[in-house]
Formats: sequence, C-alpha cells, structure tokens
Amino acid sequence: MDTDARTHRVSTSDDVEVSTYLGIAQALQGEEPIPQHTTPLSGREAIVILDFGSQYSMLIARRIRECRVYCEVLPYDTPWEKVEPLNPRGFILSGGPASVYSEGAPLAPTYVYEKHLPVLGICYGMQAIAHQLGGQVSPGENHEYGHAVLHLDAGDSPLFSGLPPSGPVWMSHGDVVSQLPPGFRALAYTENSPL
Repeated sequence: MDTDARTHRVSTSDDVEVSTYLGIAQALQGEEPIPQHTTPLSGREAIVILDFGSQYSMLIARRIRECRVYCEVLPYDTPWEKVEPLNPRGFILSGGPASVYSEGAPLAPTYVYEKHLPVLGICYGMQAIAHQLGGQVSPGENHEYGHAVLHLDAGDSPLFSGLPPSGPVWMSHGDVVSQLPPGFRALAYTENSPL
C-alpha cells in the first residue's frame, strides 16, 4: 500500500480514480496534470515471470506474492526497456504449449541470460533454457500428465534445502531435456524425466 507522506493516509483505489479524473479535467482545460508518482517503482525490486502461455502463470505469481515478494507477469517477448523499470532480481520462465525444437518456437529474450540474475525455468521455460544455452530437448518416450513423484538429488544445493528427498508434483509435458547445457547439473528427476 502507498501512503501519502503529507497526510499519512493510506492510498486506495478511489484515489487513483479521482486522480485520473482530475488529470483528464486538467488536460481538457489545457493544464498540465500534477504527476502523482514520478517514480512509482523506485526502490522496489521484482521477480519477473515471462509467460510462454502457461495455464499456471497467475498461480505462480500468487504463490510468490504470498511470500511477500513483488512480481509481475509479462509476455515472454517483452523488451528490456519495459522490464528494466521493474528492477528485476530474478526471472521465472513459465511453461507453455510449444516445443522448443519447432520452427518459430518462442524463446527467452537474451537479456534473461545477459543480466546474470537467477533464472527458474518451469516446464517449457526449463526446456527453453536448455535449448538456448547449448543443451538438447527431445520428444519424450512417455508423456507425463498428472501426478508424479519428484526425487531430489541436490546434494548441498541451497535451492532445495529443508525439503524432503521426494514428494508429489504435477507434471504436464511431452518433451524432455535429453542433454544438459555445459556447466549445468540435474538436481531432481521423475521416473519419466531423468534430467
């Protein structure tokens, strides 16, 4: 929530509506509207979810926000000029219906890798990372759809610290990463997805 520093009153959606109407009225009279927030994102950091058409992107965002972390869901091809003001601290590449080896398949923008920020790929997002960074993605012998058991093989990786060695997950994919990119290591697997 935003607080007006002059009144110490919490801003509400009504304030935005009133501010918008005031701006319209001033513009009609030839006046310049008074900017309400010249730098609305200053000091804020965000996790940016790049959406490849997943059914679950909004659920992912909700879970992140429940952890009291600000995030935004944007189309996968959003240019850096629109992402930069969000002050990203990491990216999540969502799942989606495409196959990375299909002609014209959507891929992550190069800034995702060039900014040296943490990147989490989920389903298609993981496959895009593998494909773009020199690994291989292939059609799976068995499609996974539904419940599966994820087994962790993370060693001392802090990514999964505190989690049990296996647990139920929901899987929905037909392709698999068949070869990891150079420098990558697998941290978990299911019966049908060894990487």
